[in-house]
Amino acid sequence: MLAIATSGLIYELSLAAVASYLLGDTVHQFSLVIGVYLSALGVGAYLSRSVQRRLSLTFIDIELSTALIGGLSSPVLLSLFGSVAAWEPLFYAVVSLVGILVGLELPLLIRTLEHRLELKELIAKALSFDYAGALLGSLAFSFVLVPKLGLSRGSVASGIVNSLVGVISTWALAGLPDISKAQLRAARVRALLVCLVLLVAFVYADRATRVSDAALYPGRILHAEQSRYQHLVLTDSNQELRLFLNGHLQFSSRDEHRYHEALVHPALTLARARKRVFIGGGGDGLAAREVLRWPDVERVVLVDLDPAITSLFARDPHLVALNNRSLLDPKLAIRNADAAVQLRDSVEQYDVLLLDFPDPTHYGIGKLYSLEFYRTLKQRLAVGGIAALQATSPLFAPAAYWCIVRTLEAAGLYALPYHVFVPSFGDWGFVLVSHTPLQKPDRIPLEELRFLTPAVLAAAFTFPPLSAPVPVRINRFDNQALVGYYLAAWDRWD
Repeated sequence: MLAIATSGLIYELSLAAVASYLLGDTVHQFSLVIGVYLSALGVGAYLSRSVQRRLSLTFIDIELSTALIGGLSSPVLLSLFGSVAAWEPLFYAVVSLVGILVGLELPLLIRTLEHRLELKELIAKALSFDYAGALLGSLAFSFVLVPKLGLSRGSVASGIVNSLVGVISTWALAGLPDISKAQLRAARVRALLVCLVLLVAFVYADRATRVSDAALYPGRILHAEQSRYQHLVLTDSNQELRLFLNGHLQFSSRDEHRYHEALVHPALTLARARKRVFIGGGGDGLAAREVLRWPDVERVVLVDLDPAITSLFARDPHLVALNNRSLLDPKLAIRNADAAVQLRDSVEQYDVLLLDFPDPTHYGIGKLYSLEFYRTLKQRLAVGGIAALQATSPLFAPAAYWCIVRTLEAAGLYALPYHVFVPSFGDWGFVLVSHTPLQKPDRIPLEELRFLTPAVLAAAFTFPPLSAPVPVRINRFDNQALVGYYLAAWDRWD
């Protein structure tokens, strides 16, 4: 009971992660997959009533079917993406089938064992171990399977657990009147064959992810990795390096200098001092590269949640050259932690805070753009200090952009919005923030910048009608208005 409940939850989480990775919109995909899967569990439980004969043998065969279909679901779906036109209907058909099979397991097992235990004790034990298995599955998925094995191998590993339950059941259920010795032997052979198939699939499961990545990303894949937090893919196309996180482009080496110059240099130009700099996100070291151009910077604290990012950009020779060895600079300290928690628990104030967080695609990231977080930001910003943050596109997602601006103002900060054109992303928005009203910078006192000329700066603080302010709600922990604005806007453009 514990094993099948654990595997069942892992199938659910794996399929939801596959949908989020390939289709985007994490909140929408997780919600839809969980809803369809839970409904299918109910269908499976209802269908179990139609099984009247050979309960033990049926349970074993259902267990093996669940192991085979559930275990192979993620690698097969990953490998078929990009080559099957009706992939999304196929995906939800697989979610439904796996859910029905898992829904059949527990009722059949309870009926198989009802002659051994009193009903109330059997139900109590079955549900207790079922719920405990859900906890075990969620912990295993988050802390072991995804970071250590990846989605494909993690799903297959769960299938192996299911198949071993089938193998063990051919001995545990021996002697019951509804199953003969010959049937048990045949079931045992089937169970061992399923185990063998899944063991072979486990060895080759990573190929499914590579096939999926090759279909999704143009160019040669230099590095692909499933970290505890996200799927990283680094590609090279005609000497253009691109980093993708969970399928979303993070930068292109052809134009990332536009983005990072715009994020960093206006803030450092306006700051009263530049000795202490905080960078939230920015594990690629590209914002840090720009910060370290300033000779009076003495200390940089870079906080990025994912050590896989900072490690990759500190050791890969292509990336080290791109970020000019910024992550190896003695002035810079790397902390792999939640930036919101780091700022909340810190007592240090910074002359410049740069927030290079991902777009607010789900609630976990949306908290980093909330009123509560910006109040913490205000406390950590030194007198005369300046903060700058990326704020999505004022053209593609104007409500999201102006929600960020208004939320900063609601936190008691002065906000100065601006935007620049980055070819890989289009028109992209930023916000300068301080304790007092800001003057627009008209020049950057650094030589050899590639993008931020006085003319670019002059245009950056003027917004065309399509990007003009719109009425918005303040983004708070308890409403996450920003995520709704962002997803609605990008759904329209998609």
